[in-house]
Amino acid sequence: MCRSIKRLRDGGDVVPDEEIREAALQYVRKVSGFRQPSARHAEAFERAVQEVATSSKELLDAIARELA
Repeated sequence: MCRSIKRLRDGGDVVPDEEIREAALQYVRKVSGFRQPSARHAEAFERAVQEVATSSKELLDAIARELA
C-alpha cells in the first residue's frame, strides 16, 4: 500500500509507542488523502490515528508473546 510506512516488527525488538503512532499517522494520511485535516475533520482524523496505533500495538504485543 504505502512503501514509506516503516516495518515495525523486526525479530524480538520492542518498538517505541512513538514509532507505532508515526506509522499510524502515515497510514491514516494515506487512506484519507489528507496530510493535514481541516478543522472539521481533525477530531475524526486523530481518533482514527489513535485507533490504528492501539490496534497495531495490540498486534505487535500478541506476536511478541507468541514468539517468547
